[in-house]
Amino acid sequence: MATLSTDKNSKPHIKYLPFVPCGTVNIPPSKSDVHRAIICAALSKGKCTISPVALSNDIKATIGVIEDLGGLISIENDKLIIDGTNIFKTDNVTLDCGESGSALRFFIPVAAAGGINATFTGHGLLPQRPIGIFTDALPKAGVKCETEGGLPLKISGKLQSGRFEIPGNISSQFITGLLLALPLLDGDSDIILTSPIESVGYINMTIYTMAQFGVKIDKTNFGWHIKGRQTYKPNNYTTDGDWSQAAFFMVSAAINGKVTVNGVNKNSAQGDKEIVKLLEMFGAKVEQNEKSVTVEKGELRALTIDASQIPDLVPVLTVCAAFAKGTSKIINAERLRIKECDRLTATADLINSLGGNVRELPGGLEIDGCQKLCGGFAEGCNDHRIVMSAGVCAAGLDGEIECTYALSINKSYPDFYKDYNNIGGKADVLDLRQ
Repeated sequence: MATLSTDKNSKPHIKYLPFVPCGTVNIPPSKSDVHRAIICAALSKGKCTISPVALSNDIKATIGVIEDLGGLISIENDKLIIDGTNIFKTDNVTLDCGESGSALRFFIPVAAAGGINATFTGHGLLPQRPIGIFTDALPKAGVKCETEGGLPLKISGKLQSGRFEIPGNISSQFITGLLLALPLLDGDSDIILTSPIESVGYINMTIYTMAQFGVKIDKTNFGWHIKGRQTYKPNNYTTDGDWSQAAFFMVSAAINGKVTVNGVNKNSAQGDKEIVKLLEMFGAKVEQNEKSVTVEKGELRALTIDASQIPDLVPVLTVCAAFAKGTSKIINAERLRIKECDRLTATADLINSLGGNVRELPGGLEIDGCQKLCGGFAEGCNDHRIVMSAGVCAAGLDGEIECTYALSINKSYPDFYKDYNNIGGKADVLDLRQ
């Protein structure tokens, strides 16, 4: 693979060539799980280890925020050593969340629970991503929020316990942030859902991880009850493999090959483990064990997929549908319009730029299947999931793909190209200059 320039004028693209996926992938740890574990470890105010960990840009952002809040974190190979002894023993801090929506939405209530006066900043499209749920709810609970509609956001005051009415269909990250923070308060609190919950798997993951650090959350008929005065307890935590990342290799095999993915827990709380069932329904040959999944090419047929609980899978599921006989639909995916980009538009544009036929719906996509995609030029939209999905397209490609924003994968999966090439993929980073 080409050596990348660090020159600011360098605009790396990625070139994908046709390939037949074959081999084994050891999947990286779940970014979502690592985010949560780092925060719980720091809030224990003791010393913990988290392993294994892959240092994606989003995880680096979470580490940076913890350090700015007074925590100490060191790295040994793929292990984080976290010392939360001095967490919250700081004030008037700027917390840079990078491009991570998780870091931003988790830390706003956590910092408020610690009574920290903080200014939240971010990069890319993060300053434009919605935070209105917090700017509406937190002032009612003692926290002053100053913003012109996005970032920077300044908060001051200490979060008070009580009743928090939160919509469940915007982002589960708001609920996770409150779940992490509310046990630290003096009184009990309730989160009341004002609309049906989506991405509930991420909420379940949060509750599971918190339990490993000694904090209990009670489910109610309308949301969750959170007892106050709870204490996070130090723990040495082993992270889950990442089902969201595993899906890219599984779909590539379903299209045209055979791949075994190791490190994916059959009993994981991650909602994206649904990929196994969906690929079976598409017609791929799937064999699952406790910690691995093998997927082999099958005769794919169209599906209608409700994406309300699995939004991160939509781009790669669209690729799978593009090679399935018939017309597939993805529904209940409205939230994808406010991710790193408008992922519905970006996903449709990706497939269409390669000769496919995808139509946007108000809250989803309609995909006509075809036997092959042709080569072409694709916009990566600075979105890791779009750029990696372009690589999956190459498993059924007649030609080559050149896709922009090659380095966007560093947000979640820095080793993607390495693992992709190890199963026969042909990804080459092109270091282009203006």
